[in-house]
Amino acid sequence: MTPRKALTVVFFVLVLGIGYYSMSAAPVLSDQNYSYHGGTEWHTDYERAAQIAADEDKPVLVYFWTTWCTYCEDYNQQVYPDPTVQSHLDEFVLVAVNLDADGESTARLKQRYGAKYPPQHVAVTADGTQLSRINGYADREDFVAFLERARTTYENQN
Repeated sequence: MTPRKALTVVFFVLVLGIGYYSMSAAPVLSDQNYSYHGGTEWHTDYERAAQIAADEDKPVLVYFWTTWCTYCEDYNQQVYPDPTVQSHLDEFVLVAVNLDADGESTARLKQRYGAKYPPQHVAVTADGTQLSRINGYADREDFVAFLERARTTYENQN
């Protein structure tokens, strides 16, 4: 084997190793009922969250994410921990849906709300009617504006 071929093989093995490590090292904090993003507790069962939203007369915020999504990590580090964002999130019942998760419920939600890539946030009523959505990453100010718009739309419908 020539030195050039050997270096090429080493390079590709290194790239694949780094890719594997970065996906495996992504922090995923969750338990059976909740997922935790940016110090915020999100339901993982959409049906349960929709029932809570109906009982509490609140809209639902569905967050589509993955472990490998760098923008999702930006939300965790820069958006969700902000006190203003937190106060607006308190007005919603929160549901986090991992787009990489298997299961019928995840597939239905992905199809229903057209979630093909992370991050995406969709504000809906308890019966699933879409109020507003934001695709991709938004900074704190734009995210707060999205939440306010969704809440106002919800209040105008009720």
